[in-house]
Amino acid sequence: MEILNLIDQKLIEINFHAKTKDDALRKIARIAVRSPLLTGQGEEAVAAALKDRETMGSTGFGGGIAMPHARLKGISDFVVFVLVSKKGIEFDSLDGKKANIFCVILAPEEMVNEHLKVLAAFSRYLSKPGFKRELLTARDGRVVYEAFARHAAAAAPEAKSSKMKLLILILYFDEYLYPILEYFIEHGIRGATILESGGMGSYISSIPLFASFLGFMRDDKNKSKTILCLIPEESEKNLVDGIESITGDLDKKEGAMIMSLDLSLYKGTMEIL
Repeated sequence: MEILNLIDQKLIEINFHAKTKDDALRKIARIAVRSPLLTGQGEEAVAAALKDRETMGSTGFGGGIAMPHARLKGISDFVVFVLVSKKGIEFDSLDGKKANIFCVILAPEEMVNEHLKVLAAFSRYLSKPGFKRELLTARDGRVVYEAFARHAAAAAPEAKSSKMKLLILILYFDEYLYPILEYFIEHGIRGATILESGGMGSYISSIPLFASFLGFMRDDKNKSKTILCLIPEESEKNLVDGIESITGDLDKKEGAMIMSLDLSLYKGTMEIL
């Protein structure tokens, strides 16, 4: 989902400030209800929804970024905007640091899939080198919006194809898993099977001939996760390029392998979102 089309430029602020997390959530709600899409939604109700979400775990994800979000009954479309606090606000972030960039997402209650895609899209934008600095140095809301516009994918949507391929991705390092799943959600892959798997090293030491190599191989490479998902054939190259933007060039790095196989038959679905 292209979040550029969802961001409300009129709600962007670059001098956002608050004394506490609770104060920040109340002020976020006050800004949000300016949107015509929230007509009939009271400021207190929006603040309560944001606070309820925070009880499940802080949306201050670290690195100066927070993504306060909630689903609301009775709204027809997303209300999405960005707030920048140059001084930063204590937000119970996972890394204990202040949050400077607030990406706010208020979604219709029933649009769960789309909500996940917007979260993943923001995450991908903010992981781009230099992007956070662009937002922090923006002189007004228009510049913030233009920063997103510059980084938006310029390629036109690809034509749909009925031919699907099986993508198999083997990961030995856990730090790749969640960024890749976020990337999948952003690009419309709504289901995958993730298998706990093992590398050869976990078995070699059980063979008498190789018993003396016990502990020689790195523990983190004795375990792996294998992701299986269906992808449209025409998306194969873009998806592989996107995965390598996370893992690095797989021809030059250890820790992951990707394969794509033609399918003569498939029935059913892996979609769970």
